[in-house]
Amino acid sequence: MSGRVPVTVRTAQWCATHPWKAIAGWVLFLALCVGAGAAAGTNKGSFSDFWVGEAGRAEAMASESGLTPPPVEQVLIEHARTASAAGTATAAGTGGAGVSGGAVDGARAGALAAAAEDVVRRMEALPAVEAVADPAPSRDGAALRVAVTLRGDKETAKEGVDALLAQTAAVRKAHPALRVEQTGSASISVAVNDKQGQELQRTEMISLPVTFLILLVVFGAVLAAGIPVLLALFAFVGAVGLYGLASWVFPDAGGAALSVIFMMGMAVGVDYSLFFLKRAREERERSGGTISPARAVELAAATSGRAVVDSGLAVALSLAGLYVVGDVIFSSIATGAILVTLVAVGGSLTVLPALLAALGHRMDGGRLARRSRRRGGRGEGRLWAALLRPVVRRPLVSLVAGVAVAVALAAPALGMKLGTEGKETFPDSVPAVAAYDRLVTAFPSEGPAHLVLVHGEDPAAPLRRLAEATRGDRLFAQDRMPVVRTAENGRTALLALPVPYAQNSPEATRSLEKVRGDLLPAAVAGLPEARWAVSGEIAGGADYAAHQERRLPWVVALVALATFAVMFAAFRSVVMAAVGMLLNLAAVLVAWGVLTLVFQGRWAEGVLGFESLGFVGSRTPLMVFAILVGLSTDYQIFVVSRIREAVRRGVPTRAAVVDGIAGSASVVTSAAVIMVSVFVSFLFIDRIEMKQIAVGLTVAVLFDAIVLRAVILPSAMALLGDRAWWPERPPTDRAPELPAHSRAADPVET
Repeated sequence: MSGRVPVTVRTAQWCATHPWKAIAGWVLFLALCVGAGAAAGTNKGSFSDFWVGEAGRAEAMASESGLTPPPVEQVLIEHARTASAAGTATAAGTGGAGVSGGAVDGARAGALAAAAEDVVRRMEALPAVEAVADPAPSRDGAALRVAVTLRGDKETAKEGVDALLAQTAAVRKAHPALRVEQTGSASISVAVNDKQGQELQRTEMISLPVTFLILLVVFGAVLAAGIPVLLALFAFVGAVGLYGLASWVFPDAGGAALSVIFMMGMAVGVDYSLFFLKRAREERERSGGTISPARAVELAAATSGRAVVDSGLAVALSLAGLYVVGDVIFSSIATGAILVTLVAVGGSLTVLPALLAALGHRMDGGRLARRSRRRGGRGEGRLWAALLRPVVRRPLVSLVAGVAVAVALAAPALGMKLGTEGKETFPDSVPAVAAYDRLVTAFPSEGPAHLVLVHGEDPAAPLRRLAEATRGDRLFAQDRMPVVRTAENGRTALLALPVPYAQNSPEATRSLEKVRGDLLPAAVAGLPEARWAVSGEIAGGADYAAHQERRLPWVVALVALATFAVMFAAFRSVVMAAVGMLLNLAAVLVAWGVLTLVFQGRWAEGVLGFESLGFVGSRTPLMVFAILVGLSTDYQIFVVSRIREAVRRGVPTRAAVVDGIAGSASVVTSAAVIMVSVFVSFLFIDRIEMKQIAVGLTVAVLFDAIVLRAVILPSAMALLGDRAWWPERPPTDRAPELPAHSRAADPVET
């Protein structure tokens, strides 16, 4: 068969024959990306972008009527011993009426009052402060709190909160016998994001040298090991610049996409370079070093280059499924991850061939590289061939065993419970979070609250009835009577019903169900044409998780169909497309099952450094699904491409399975190890959502690279035989201008 040379080959060929022009063009492209992104800036999503369900409707009612609660910071003042007792009570999970520390003597009360007056005086002098409330004592008098209302909205509060923290620190220094702490949504958000940013930088510092060392072992040459890392960084830098431009179409969700851009950039950027580089080196070795580096690049582009394009398309389409969720967080993450994937594909087909041609024989390394190739490629090929022969010899037994393992690991997913991040899920190592725990212990009404809005004639009356109906009910805080706020037009009113339990606790859920399903409908009964809705942290989290659950089947269906289409386009086989889709779903279910097993129980807390919340983050399953399907398809395309090459050389399908998997073993195993090292590094970020994503992706990649590749895929293809390529078997490739596709690095007996 002959035909026009594929575009991947033409592109790589031009870049290899004009390397310095290609390199200069790539540097110019990155500079334009960074410059354009800096000039455009990043468009941050507005608060309305995060509104979902009934809670979102309530937020809209509050915004339209001017009843949106202003940002408030709380300064908590306690004696050190009382604070220690409060912390112990919080750790024990108590909630309710505060810590009983006995009577507070006059001297101790005077010390608290003096510190509180100092707080009031300092805060009132700040431009960012709208108002400072009088100090309020806890029920036992052992603590005082000072509420500080900030100007503007929640976003501007984050910008001005540092000035408040500085004054709180000054009061603390002036009153060393007391514990003086500040907490609030703004201070917690700033502190958590700063901590995550620092830990992300540390993760980068860990993953980059680890990746380089792995590649050094794989290639045995410093230049060959450094280029994939360099290209991954290029992809990250270019994608961050482009993300700034894209944020004006898909707004940024508070920087949530940056960590995913880095994770995906390292994963696909290194992998694509690795696949291409290994294939180019393999072509040179096969020729005995007689072909030029430029010719080796051309031959690699005809095989690995095409696979890189197919894989990049699969990853991008899988991530595009996140847009179906209709959520600003998922949209921003999808945008960033798609951009870094596409930039990585572009770099693998342009600047990588140029670098390989420009560096020439220096990429081959010396004695270390030759030893690495002899021991790595051939030894691993023999090992995988030995492992695969029993599998293809008894394919049915092997397939049943592999499926049984997958079912056992996936089964816990049936009991998965979803929840959302709240203040209690953030690490206590953040001072503002620890202060929040102590504040809620001393003042239960400062915990999460139901924000109930009613619109209609005399909207305050039903809210007063609702507040009265909660008196004496242990599901609601009882340390102070809730106050109804009415809009200036008199048509909308707001009531905040505080709850003395953690946002994701069963008690908090029951209180929401009671308000929405019983108390509120009864309170508004008889109010003509009334509209009402409930928001707040508890309601918002519940509605958000429910929204994810409703959209999940649509995302799964869309991504599965996209995977099927990509696999069919790559191999022109309906059967292989269906097998690929099923294998991807198997890997996802295994990841979900392990996530449930690890994070809904307590047995792994000490190992992974987290405190179980009894649920999986509502964003985690979708995130793991979209990223994993793309990466899993990535592996399948490269492995099945090798099998197909053997079939096109006339090798029977069963023998081609051993040949193709063994031949790709070195590069795919290396890619899996690198991906795992990148994902594992995110376990060191002290945020449970990041740990969940890291565990899910790590487990899935290991399962994909070992069980699926070594057992399920080869046994399924051995059972199918030539039917795996239906509707037609790949034709024998006799085109002189295309590369003679290889067997394993060391031929295996079949």
